[in-house]
Amino acid sequence: MNWNNWVRQIHRWLSIAFTVAVIVNIVAMGQEEPAVSVSLLAPFPLALILFTGLYLFVLPYATKWRSGRRTDWTGDRPYDSPQMGYMRIIPTRRR
Repeated sequence: MNWNNWVRQIHRWLSIAFTVAVIVNIVAMGQEEPAVSVSLLAPFPLALILFTGLYLFVLPYATKWRSGRRTDWTGDRPYDSPQMGYMRIIPTRRR
């Protein structure tokens, strides 16, 4: 398993831990005297989810930038871009 898959898997498990921490926090706040330490459970996985999520968000842009595909086309209109998934059809003359 490569580095990107590890980050993706950690991000998934952290989101489950965050969800459980929020549910525990809601249950604890419903009691007569809520414990302060329970309210500190959710920010830790949330901070880690922030960093892994930012990494996963930037990953496609970084791979595109590293592969050098930024300089593939020089069109001035967005529909000329080969990254759009279609090419503009240029009519040719028949002889």
